[in-house]
Amino acid sequence: MTRPRQVADAPLMTATVPRQLVHRAAVAETFLTGWNRTGDDQFVVSAQWPRSHGLHVSSDWSAYDPLLVVETVRQSGTLLMHACYDVPLDHQFVLQEFQVETFPAYLAVGALPAELEIEVDFTEVGYRGTRPASARYTARVLRAGALVATADVAFTCVSAAVFQRLRGGRTPEAVSAVPLPPALPAAAVHRVLSPDVVLAPSGHPDRWQLRVNTGHPVFFDHPLDHVPGMLLLEAARQAAHLRGADGEVPVSYHATFHRYAELDQPAWIEASGGDGGKVQVVGTQGESTVFACVVGTSAG
Repeated sequence: MTRPRQVADAPLMTATVPRQLVHRAAVAETFLTGWNRTGDDQFVVSAQWPRSHGLHVSSDWSAYDPLLVVETVRQSGTLLMHACYDVPLDHQFVLQEFQVETFPAYLAVGALPAELEIEVDFTEVGYRGTRPASARYTARVLRAGALVATADVAFTCVSAAVFQRLRGGRTPEAVSAVPLPPALPAAAVHRVLSPDVVLAPSGHPDRWQLRVNTGHPVFFDHPLDHVPGMLLLEAARQAAHLRGADGEVPVSYHATFHRYAELDQPAWIEASGGDGGKVQVVGTQGESTVFACVVGTSAG
């Protein structure tokens, strides 16, 4: 495997890493605090989780949501690609697959913000010339030595010029989202606030229209020309609450992303299964599948 450039390890910080390195506009949505190299393609990333969060901490401040693990692991790969593999900041990462399994016993909110270590191993790095064009990495998320989660992630890297060609002239300024349909009751999808509900009734059981609110401060931390992957995973989470067995909550996700979900076209979420702790969720737009996700559930 080609070795990344040798740079001095960044010291562990008492503040977050630069938000640009994790593709975030808000410091409050930047969870990483530093990184160190432990091998040619191996790293340890440090992170801190707040004790409260508008989306990723339970309403009673007792538990972190598994999707906070997903976002932290996503940020870790993005950070390392920029800081250690020379990927320019204007490059886009196109998510292909994200698999994560969490262990809820270690997701409790404590008396202090949670301090995490994420052990990242880039198992595949494909190059175009001297820069990465694709990568796959595994992650182990640790909290005080206890294993919080494991993950496996694959993505491609494209330059700004290539991304513009792929998007066919679509930009955040040129594309408007479809009007928001009425939301499902927030309690039905284990949310407190209606603006956090991403599913709308369709008139058919186990099928919902995706609600895309481009003003949402977490899903749209900055303007985008497409539906972000984290919103699609939230849709899978909410569909699993609706379809899964009573008393069970999502603890794992295995998602495959097939194409961009466009803002200006209705998207639909369908769920099946639910027996045996597995809910199958598929997102479609027009005649195309946008993403598919198997959500694992267990007793809450």
